Amino acid sequence: MALETMPLLIILDLTAKIKCETQSSYGVLRKAVLLVKFEKIKSLVTAALFAAIICVATAVVKIPSPATGGYFNLGDCFVLLAGFFLGPVYGGLAAGIGSALTDILGGYMQYAPATFVIKALMAVAAYFIYKALKNAFKGKFAFVAAIIAGIVAETIMVLGYFGYEAVVLGYGLGAAGSIFANVMQGVVGVAASTAVSVVIEKSKTLSSFFKRG
Repeated sequence: MALETMPLLIILDLTAKIKCETQSSYGVLRKAVLLVKFEKIKSLVTAALFAAIICVATAVVKIPSPATGGYFNLGDCFVLLAGFFLGPVYGGLAAGIGSALTDILGGYMQYAPATFVIKALMAVAAYFIYKALKNAFKGKFAFVAAIIAGIVAETIMVLGYFGYEAVVLGYGLGAAGSIFANVMQGVVGVAASTAVSVVIEKSKTLSSFFKRG
């Protein structure tokens, strides 16, 4: 091989290697972008599904209450679950939109703004407390984390509606009349969400689906 051709061969070899590495890097980057897009789409679809479930569970599912003579619903169960497993953004939006939609469709438009804010805050609080306690417990006693997070979130609900009715709607202390029913509704929400969250955590398929970074 002539000496004068060696530099050209070296350049061609380096060019081929650079091209190969560039293509490989592009492939990895493309896969990463597609994965991010998929995760966003999955989160949006899941949040929309939860919003619909929350709306239906609040408006349609009725559980008779001997204590109050009325009915409870399972809306708060899915509000808390949205917070636990969808995170503060998607979970909060799903909880707020789904619950507020129920008020709008049910003819309680005056409650819709408060419901959106209160339910969204419930989901956000549930997420951070549930996550913090799970980390503190090192993944164990998830049901305890769910109970405590649920209690805090439901306290936000009870106080939130009391304040809204007393101040904004002008009911004053008369708004206290709804506290007992809301507390009982909260108990149902905490119990139901804790039971379902335990099932999700124990299922490798479900826990993997809802796994967040």
